[in-house]
Amino acid sequence: MTTPQTPPQKPAGPIIELPPGVEPQYVNLARIAHSASDIVFDFAHLMPGEPRARIRSRVVMTPLNAKLLLKALTENISRYETAYGEIQVPVNSTLADNLFRPFQQPPEPPKE
Repeated sequence: MTTPQTPPQKPAGPIIELPPGVEPQYVNLARIAHSASDIVFDFAHLMPGEPRARIRSRVVMTPLNAKLLLKALTENISRYETAYGEIQVPVNSTLADNLFRPFQQPPEPPKE
């Protein structure tokens, strides 16, 4: 008897290589702009109390790829919330209020 051979399986997606020396960037602000053919994402880090945000990375993609990114983010946020609980978004303020309000000192601990 011969054992049937299974065809080699293709990888689920492309093999992604991370070049040596690539450092992660912490960002807490994104600015999005578009033209008819591109969508541009500027990712920045805004320090509390500072009037300027420094752009750390700019990503340019087609509208189709941006929509696929939106789908992937939606799926991943759903998985995250299933594992860790719902992410609470403030409802009584605007996004600009949350990102650009002046720095507020944390409350002082109660004195005993």
